[in-house]
Amino acid sequence: MPMLTEEFLSPIWLSVQVAVVSGLLATVFGTMIGYWMARTSFKGKMIVETLLMMPLVLPPTVVGFLLLVIFGRHSLIGDVIEWIFHQPVIFTWWAAVIASTVVAFPLMYQSAKAGFSTIESDIEGAAKVDGAHSFQVFAYITVPLALPSLLSGSILSFARALGEFGATLMFAGNIPGKTQTLPTAIYVAIDSGRMELAWAWTICIVILSFIMLLAVRRSST
Repeated sequence: MPMLTEEFLSPIWLSVQVAVVSGLLATVFGTMIGYWMARTSFKGKMIVETLLMMPLVLPPTVVGFLLLVIFGRHSLIGDVIEWIFHQPVIFTWWAAVIASTVVAFPLMYQSAKAGFSTIESDIEGAAKVDGAHSFQVFAYITVPLALPSLLSGSILSFARALGEFGATLMFAGNIPGKTQTLPTAIYVAIDSGRMELAWAWTICIVILSFIMLLAVRRSST
């Protein structure tokens, strides 16, 4: 049975690791930027919002190519990272995390912004008048009121990161035990005619995705 082998378990474990870290990063940055965009107004805001949502509509291979350009060797950011860590970021576990975070971020950002936008600013203002600091207002009033939207966005980000394929393949590659996630493993298994293994992995990712979507529905009720 394929499920008894390390070859079968490795992509599952790696995918869960990448999805958890990517989901957490998307949640943190999506919450912060979503709150900022919901509470501020400035010239060019529509352009900024459009740029933040671009990874949601761009083909994943295009996102992966852009990440290669930004973080690859001979780029400014790539050279700085290689100088600090003594290795390039491309084709590493962190490359898979970055790719998954980028494609998952818009879902978290959109949910967070929608949740914060529904909160009346008068509620936060009243708390500040009573002596609460900005962080206290955010942590004890704003976040709890927006929590259903934040939970939904976080779960959707995890699910999106779990199913990421194109950007990960372009930016992180398909290295077994290192960057081979479930979607890339399924692709390779089908390409090599190992349909039993592909079916086993497919069933796993369908079950995980179903659980995530069910959790989203429960968090929004």
